[in-house]
Amino acid sequence: MARNRFLVHFFTVLHLVIDKLLYLCLKWYWGPSKQRCPTLQRKRMIVTYSAVELARMIRTREVSCYDVISAFIDRMNEVNPLVNAVLDGPFIEALDDARRIDERLQQGAISEAEFMSKPFLGVPFTTKDSTAVKDRLHTLGIVARRTVKSNNDAECVRLLKEAGAIIIATTSIPEINRWQETRNNIIGQTNNPYDNRRTVGGSSGGEGALLAACGTPIGLGTDIGGSIRMPAFFCGVFGHKPTTGIINTRGCSLRTGREPSTMVVAGPMTRYATDLLPLMKVLVGPEKSTNLRFDEPTDVRKLRYFYIAESGDIKCSAVQPQLQLAMARVVEHFSQIAPGGVQKVTLTGTDRTTNMWRYWMTQEPANFGTLLGNGKPLSPLVELAKKLTGRSEYTMASIYSLMDTLLPQEKEDVIKELTRCCDQELTELLGDDGVLFYHSTTHTAPYHYSAFVNVYNFSYWCLFNVLHVPATQVPLGLDGDGLPLGVQVVASRGRDRHCLAVAEEIERTFNGRIPPFIVD
Repeated sequence: MARNRFLVHFFTVLHLVIDKLLYLCLKWYWGPSKQRCPTLQRKRMIVTYSAVELARMIRTREVSCYDVISAFIDRMNEVNPLVNAVLDGPFIEALDDARRIDERLQQGAISEAEFMSKPFLGVPFTTKDSTAVKDRLHTLGIVARRTVKSNNDAECVRLLKEAGAIIIATTSIPEINRWQETRNNIIGQTNNPYDNRRTVGGSSGGEGALLAACGTPIGLGTDIGGSIRMPAFFCGVFGHKPTTGIINTRGCSLRTGREPSTMVVAGPMTRYATDLLPLMKVLVGPEKSTNLRFDEPTDVRKLRYFYIAESGDIKCSAVQPQLQLAMARVVEHFSQIAPGGVQKVTLTGTDRTTNMWRYWMTQEPANFGTLLGNGKPLSPLVELAKKLTGRSEYTMASIYSLMDTLLPQEKEDVIKELTRCCDQELTELLGDDGVLFYHSTTHTAPYHYSAFVNVYNFSYWCLFNVLHVPATQVPLGLDGDGLPLGVQVVASRGRDRHCLAVAEEIERTFNGRIPPFIVD
């Protein structure tokens, strides 16, 4: 026991030293000056509205659909030179779709039944490049696919289009979505709108950056290890990782949607918590909406609440004090409104989250090396040699991920038992009415390239992919460097509505989303 405590203290101190040196080195490398998102002109405030509000205004003809689409395309063109988030677009053809909607509205040709079936009529949206959009680039971030276009819409894209939304662009990702930063050799590095020297995370990083900068009101992401919640946290927006399996993933990263076992989910990213539930209703469809009880109100005062202070994983950095304070604010609020208060708990396996996730990644139906090679398996050592001699078409992040296959594999029996225990404890803890608050990660948005050193800090997100439970990323203001803070809201499988209701309560109470620009 004494030896274990010594090791924990030793690695804690070691991480503190490494983190400080890394911070100083990268701060020197990137320089003292940061660029933030361009100022938003007051006459263009329409791009700051929620998706639900935009839909209402278009429906009641308070604003034309053409003006809405045009405003977001203009804003996208304005911010993209800084964030470098757009891979394909903006799609000028979206303006033709907007004109047709305006003409039908003017003629009174849209019935109430059609309005009901199209709750996002005329509202623009974007999606990450790895999620297929018919006749648009579908590169997966790799050079070999830089001119490939999709023949069909992914199911989640199809559903949003059927709900009346208009696609205006696709956004950048890391190669095959497999990294904690958004960088590829097609368009380069995506930058954080709060500070261009900082990461947006991955893999839905383009979505996170464009949302925060008000280049889109709705983002579609996917998440296998934090890929919705990581960029949502780093960019100060909302992101929901649904219960595994409730949203069809056909067309997401070349998936069929019929995979028998996977951690991958598709889900919404927004600037407002109040947009999440209406979007989830569209993405799961009416039958599942009923089964998931999405139309039933949730009284957040009657839920039971828990929180975990730290994961205990010695491979991770310590959670920053400002993130601990953000958690404390949330705990204090819900302690006041919930009769049972908020109970501090621990969970078996959080100290070995990355081991669990690493094993379950090997059970995924798609092979990363083959996807990266565009159908041809790649040799990690050959690609490393090419990279070192300047002949590789892949980023160092992808080579880094390929090299993981050469390391000793996790022990299957041990990991399966650990996962079972962790899953059982969380299921019994939360039951049908429990909510867990969990840190998003250990640091606010780090400098670009930090992930090569602090590779395990993403474990705070990937735990809930392993357990297949819903988790909502919620912004909670900014730290001393002007970077977004946040917390995850977690519930048991199928209880997505509890995550979303609690996210709305946090939004109402703390108004935690602070944009990365000023309004002039």
